[in-house]
Amino acid sequence: MSDQPVTIAVVGTHPTGKSTFLARLAHELRRAGLQVSTVADLGEQAQRMGLPILWNHTWTSTLWIMTRGISNELEAWLHGDVVLVDRAVPDALGYYRAALEYRGEACDPEGAAYLEMLARTHSDRYHLVFRTRLDPGIPLGTNKFRDDNQKFRELADRHVGAVMTELALPWLPLAADGHEAALTLATGFVATQLGDEVLPSPTSITA
Repeated sequence: MSDQPVTIAVVGTHPTGKSTFLARLAHELRRAGLQVSTVADLGEQAQRMGLPILWNHTWTSTLWIMTRGISNELEAWLHGDVVLVDRAVPDALGYYRAALEYRGEACDPEGAAYLEMLARTHSDRYHLVFRTRLDPGIPLGTNKFRDDNQKFRELADRHVGAVMTELALPWLPLAADGHEAALTLATGFVATQLGDEVLPSPTSITA
């Protein structure tokens, strides 16, 4: 769409460096003189409202995160050359499926189809998506409360990846030790999209 700025998102289980990467990317883009809008992860806001998250996710909490995320993205379009999204909408669907498996529950087919429709129809709004992968050997950070339920983190990692495959949504890997390379790819992509050929653009996006 002509009125949409370049939109870059991240997906992946928690915590695997998504917010740290986006903060660095925003800094680099702003240094280049670009207006950058960010869309934050909605998990903590949902929790403050009393909505269940992580392995307690419900259909309602998932729908709230997806629709609020879409709304926040649309608002961010008004204020930046580039929009950075901490958790693309399909990420919430992966987390919901992980929560259902964790609890041994099944989703109502009609409800599941509605969430899948939202994720599928919104996915083409992302110009570039990075996906983190869980590395159990990397310790959890200590700068804020971190959920340490390793079983659920593994389920979320697997289900987010499965949703990305199901939606045929291309993504680039964001390894814990690969932020520098990812920053180069992202800034080059933005430069190319905005008509500035100074920086190289990524040559391929692998799924």
